[in-house]
Amino acid sequence: MKRTINLTLLLFLAIFSFSCNTKSQETAVKVLTPMEFKEKSLNQLIIDIRTPQEFNQGHIQGAININYFDSTFLDQVSKYEKSTTLYLYCRSGNRTSSASSQITALGFKKVYDLQGGIVNWERNNLEVKK
Repeated sequence: MKRTINLTLLLFLAIFSFSCNTKSQETAVKVLTPMEFKEKSLNQLIIDIRTPQEFNQGHIQGAININYFDSTFLDQVSKYEKSTTLYLYCRSGNRTSSASSQITALGFKKVYDLQGGIVNWERNNLEVKK
């Protein structure tokens, strides 16, 4: 009897662990190089999560600004359909790491992060709109 309970518990834990791993892989954030980001984000939703002041200093063409530090950040992102592919960037990539985790927790499945942020974008001689 005790052995049956142990085997059942072990089986349950194995299934639970597998299902958790599968789910996290489905919603994994993909980090793109500046060139990949430029190619893939064409005509897509690009969100600059920097402050409005940073955004006004220069941003990627077509990007919208949703300030990560704003208390309504997640509410603003939640207005989009969960099936929407999101392309995120910040100044150096630090904020998008945290923001991407929060956004995938909302149920978004396709989230892309610009490696190194707009600093890396400019370092690769890609255009910034001012």
